[in-house]
Amino acid sequence: MHERCFPAAQAQRLEDPARQEWLPSSEVVTAVAVQPGETVADIGAGTGYFAMPMAQITGAKGKVYAVDVQAEMLDWIRKKIEATGLGNIQLVHAEATATTLPDAACDLFFIANVWHELDDRAAVLREANRILKPSGRIAILDWRPDVERIAGPPLEHRLSTETAREDLRQAAFRDGTEQHIGKYSWLVMAERG
Repeated sequence: MHERCFPAAQAQRLEDPARQEWLPSSEVVTAVAVQPGETVADIGAGTGYFAMPMAQITGAKGKVYAVDVQAEMLDWIRKKIEATGLGNIQLVHAEATATTLPDAACDLFFIANVWHELDDRAAVLREANRILKPSGRIAILDWRPDVERIAGPPLEHRLSTETAREDLRQAAFRDGTEQHIGKYSWLVMAERG
């Protein structure tokens, strides 16, 4: 753990209802175009803020791998699964650089509010290439560095969309799209090269 990693002891902040106002999960899930039957890797899944709605969309024929390095975060998702009965979420205690997921298993590699925390983004993108299907796509959601800190990490920890796009180009992803989403975030999407 390092100073950029969100502490599991503060996980209840991720459940604040106000979060839906400044980063609506439905807006993000729509933007990344999750489809019924797809397999999604939610990297740094936290408390399941995105994993839960993605699992509802992917349905019984789909799957969401909720991957997090902090077991305490996965406990939050486990409780939500028990409460909702969603059976298509698999909890994975692993690093973003070594998810333990099968090769070519995922349609979408989704990583939210973690990009700025990573020490080795190139290794994460190698892992994304490994677990994505040939037609797979990647979606990186993170904090905008050009807005004041109402929520999220300090401005000096945030990265630009240009940094993310260059990281993706270096990892042979096809240049994709970018957009602002919610009040404080950006989303960059690309396809596997």
